Amino acid sequence: MRGTTVLPGEGNNGEPGEDGMPTHRLQVPMPNALPFAIGTFDTIGPMSRASFPHRHTFHEIVHVTGGTGGHVVDLNRFTLRPPNLCFIAPGQVHQWENVTGLEGQVILFTDDFLVDHPADRYVLRTLARRSWLDLPEDAARWTGRLVADLDGEYRSGAHGFQSVLRALLHVLVVRAARLPAPRAAAIPLAPPHADAPVAPPHSRPVSVTEDFVTLLGSAEGALQSVRSSAERLGVSVSYLSEAVKACTGRTPGELIRQTRVHEAKRLLLRTELSVRQVAGRVGFGDPAYFCRFFRRETGASPGSFRRGGGDIHHDHRLESIAGPSSPA
Repeated sequence: MRGTTVLPGEGNNGEPGEDGMPTHRLQVPMPNALPFAIGTFDTIGPMSRASFPHRHTFHEIVHVTGGTGGHVVDLNRFTLRPPNLCFIAPGQVHQWENVTGLEGQVILFTDDFLVDHPADRYVLRTLARRSWLDLPEDAARWTGRLVADLDGEYRSGAHGFQSVLRALLHVLVVRAARLPAPRAAAIPLAPPHADAPVAPPHSRPVSVTEDFVTLLGSAEGALQSVRSSAERLGVSVSYLSEAVKACTGRTPGELIRQTRVHEAKRLLLRTELSVRQVAGRVGFGDPAYFCRFFRRETGASPGSFRRGGGDIHHDHRLESIAGPSSPA
């Protein structure tokens, strides 16, 4: 898919990149002008197997059927043991390491494609927090069938193929959410408070919480405050706080702090930005205050975290922001 990648040093959309990190944007060919594409690593293009850290502005699902090597998503490294299923959300940083013989299918789509099943945005971001799934024999079979059906439907362009693609993708996402996370990289869900009410699926609090989670997962998520988030979502600060607390057991402020720490770790490990620059990218005008904040949240200074390479294998500080009532 030509023209979808901003190379190192070229910035985003022709402008200087704020973090110097390549950004992959989804551009699909006519006549299938959908914010969706599926193909092999070869047909999707070289960025599908990029060996340097980069971000996406879209969702990526990778079905690995062959190859050796490793895959790094944010702060976790996974070893290829095909068949595997990988979920990468917009804004996450990933790269392939020492990969040979990589085979499989790549599925790319934006949030806009999920119009028939908007709650899938929430599930996809939950999946992206654990990212890498090993497929047992039965799961490998149904995954292979679904991916093949998606590919065939996309290639056919037959009448109504858009709705069929959305339905097949929905089934893939829901079934994948039922699979256990890899033991070595499992990221625990945050338990709700004992007295936290559980909102019913598709209720207004759940919808607002889903939109809040999506906002935090966007490029500007680390720059949000509780007030700016409420304004973006068209609700009051008090309503946002009540809705998020009911669905996740945590406050919006806690989730925003988690988002800032997560983004700071990405930038410290995957870019050459100074600590001062990282502080600015995650909403801190005072680098000294950022350093105190980072140490309080992680137990390490930004400099020592970067020098130590982070805890790339087991970062259990990165809790999922999905609550117990997330649709799955």
